[in-house]
Amino acid sequence: MLQNTFCHASGIGPKSESQIWDAGLHSWGDFVDCAKPPMAPRKAAALKELARTSMARLDADDPDYFYRQLPSAEHWRLFPHFRHTVAYFDIETTGLGTPSDYITSIVLYDGQSIRHYVQGDNLLDFKDDIEQYRLLVSYNGKTFDSPFIRNYLGAPMNQAHIDLRYILASLGLRGGLKGIERHLGIARHGLEDVDGYFAVLLWFDYARDGNEKALQTLLAYNAADVINLEMLMVLAYNLKLEQTPFAESHRLPLPELPEVPFEADPETIARLKPLGGDRFY
Repeated sequence: MLQNTFCHASGIGPKSESQIWDAGLHSWGDFVDCAKPPMAPRKAAALKELARTSMARLDADDPDYFYRQLPSAEHWRLFPHFRHTVAYFDIETTGLGTPSDYITSIVLYDGQSIRHYVQGDNLLDFKDDIEQYRLLVSYNGKTFDSPFIRNYLGAPMNQAHIDLRYILASLGLRGGLKGIERHLGIARHGLEDVDGYFAVLLWFDYARDGNEKALQTLLAYNAADVINLEMLMVLAYNLKLEQTPFAESHRLPLPELPEVPFEADPETIARLKPLGGDRFY
């Protein structure tokens, strides 16, 4: 989709981009090769130059260029072209970011392998590991996860970043991550009763009482958040494509879910469930 994009040019909005497509100019190459694009010569010359620059930046594997140039509502277009360097990530914390709150766990998934980081063990390793990736995908990560990581771990977190909260909201899918997953038919087997507040209970059950099964359940929940981001990203990308002429040609197949290395413990969930009540954060 990125090679078909023109809305990263100054003065080109959705209507102008559609007019370019309607004229049969479906890609940067089409536009560069067109002798008389359907616009004023000066504007056409500027757009041809932008198309050449865009081709060069894509060949250079530079997501930051397109992230800066594109309107934020169009960042979804980056996904398939830089999927080879994507990191899906999510954090669990003891709260919403007061001075006493801290990160309890982080799970990172790159479409191939799952990495996990735990407070008091290897949490600081995340700072170096995340630098291996050039495109981040999260749910509400721009508002919560990235600032929390930046403040708590000192990781820059300045990569190109697709926040699915906003992409999905533009498709009419709003609310919490798990509610959206249920709406789209994505299940969380054995973790239906676990939410953000419950994750805090799991952490303290582990930290204070040494219950390793609570930690495994916490990591299973954290991993479900992250693994499902890939499925949501692909679904959102395909839904956004339906607003363009490229819905069929560019559609992505749904990803295969990886095997999760953590197992939720039903007994721990049942024991802590009365403490959770109806609280969420």
